[in-house]
Amino acid sequence: MHLVPTQEEVLALLRQTGALRDGHFEYPNGLHSDRYVQVALAMRYYQHAKSLSVGLSRLLRANPEIRAILSEISVVAPATGGLPVAYGVAEALRVHQVYWAEPDEGGGPLRFRQYLSPEPGEKVIVVDDILRTGKKLGELKDLLEKAGAEVLAMAVVIFQPTPKTPDFSPLPLYYLARLDSSYYTDARSCELCQRGVPLEKVWA
Repeated sequence: MHLVPTQEEVLALLRQTGALRDGHFEYPNGLHSDRYVQVALAMRYYQHAKSLSVGLSRLLRANPEIRAILSEISVVAPATGGLPVAYGVAEALRVHQVYWAEPDEGGGPLRFRQYLSPEPGEKVIVVDDILRTGKKLGELKDLLEKAGAEVLAMAVVIFQPTPKTPDFSPLPLYYLARLDSSYYTDARSCELCQRGVPLEKVWA
């Protein structure tokens, strides 16, 4: 595997570990798709987690503005899927610190734990395992900016955009592989449903 894994290498690794599946899936938001990715299934294995995290860190390090201030940067992730990636990237880059945001006990909006929040002016990189709808990362970005932090970039292992995934530019987005899938808004418009392909509902 290359120091920065190629698209083909990443997808092969995900298939090997069962993290990338083909079929007929219904996501929690009601979308139907022909592919499902759960990066955590690949991150279970130390060697794969290290390969993906280090590869992602090399993409970030290639940005001269980021490389010049690594010791000042914090890595922030939404819990829980983004944490293994965040810690792997932070270790490879030797950044300042890692912290995360999570929903409250009632499953409400993301929030930082007490005493675990950014300082005004703190420079951060938002990291997650996958960017699909962009809802969680957009919420985390807003939360950071409201706290006065400066978001420098977003970095994910897999970019799997849906038709409604927001464009976060001009903020740089780094990813190891882009996965373009077929999406259908509901069962009536779903070609897979019409063909009678067995449906599997995936959890949030």
